Amino acid sequence: MSVTYYAGLDIGGTKCACILGSDEDGVLTILRREAIPTDKSVPAAVMLERLDALLSPMLASVPVRAIGVSCGGPLDSVRGLIQSPPNLPGWDDVAVCEFFSSRHGVPCHLQNDANACALAEWRYGAGRGTKNMVFCTMGTGFGAGLILDGRLYAGTTDSAGEIGHLRLTDEGPVGYGKRGSVEGYCSGGGIAQVGRTFALEQLQRGKSCGYCGSHAELADVSARTVAEAAAKGDETALAAYRAVGRMLGRALALVVDLLNPEKIVIGSIFVRSEALLRGEMQRVLDEECLAPSAAACRVVPAELGETLGDVAALSVAAQ
Repeated sequence: MSVTYYAGLDIGGTKCACILGSDEDGVLTILRREAIPTDKSVPAAVMLERLDALLSPMLASVPVRAIGVSCGGPLDSVRGLIQSPPNLPGWDDVAVCEFFSSRHGVPCHLQNDANACALAEWRYGAGRGTKNMVFCTMGTGFGAGLILDGRLYAGTTDSAGEIGHLRLTDEGPVGYGKRGSVEGYCSGGGIAQVGRTFALEQLQRGKSCGYCGSHAELADVSARTVAEAAAKGDETALAAYRAVGRMLGRALALVVDLLNPEKIVIGSIFVRSEALLRGEMQRVLDEECLAPSAAACRVVPAELGETLGDVAALSVAAQ
């Protein structure tokens, strides 16, 4: 049996986690995890010191081969710089890899969170055994990480996979700063916007729906309230999710025909709401895609669940 130890840091706008893991012949075990709130009132250097205080005892306990850092972009993975992500104001060209590698004498690697999650699902989750796989985030936003020909593809400026920015319609809900974009439809905020539109149509007809009974309640519509109403059979909520499923199908059809993957793995909302999205999504894929490409590709929910962020950081170390 061959055992390799890795450390990971999952840096986010709300919390940061340090993780120690072992890979034993392709089976990953999380050995230890410590998390702290992200303190935006202090400079990035102070937060790195706090993280190192958690990380150092982990590195002293076992011989770690590498450290991986997963963080929202923009960033420069080659130079190991975090470059002012929207959820980390003031983190301007933070040399996170140099900070940890110089202190601990092991390599440190950085990837944006979508790419890190792609590596995690490819190595240890729903994408195991594939050579060409696309991982899609479907939560607050919508992005993708690309595994092409057995390797992570990040693009020239670490911006490959920003599928959420593609425009599907000239008009429509706004996401990623663009009206009618994939993120405008296929994200938590997008589903809320679609749900409000469908509810408003009902209200203007003098009717209501299971998740919105009046104009005053429109602002409270969310992906969760629409999904809860759909689960109870509310037709307006079901129609809203069918509309989102159609747009998800359009977005994935572009991916299938352009990249010809074996699998598309989708996280977060798709894991929870696959039954509401699958029918229309699959119908559009069947209609839009080249037949050989569609036949070769399966769309599946992510497998790693609540551990995805931790495994993602460790997977960056293992790459």
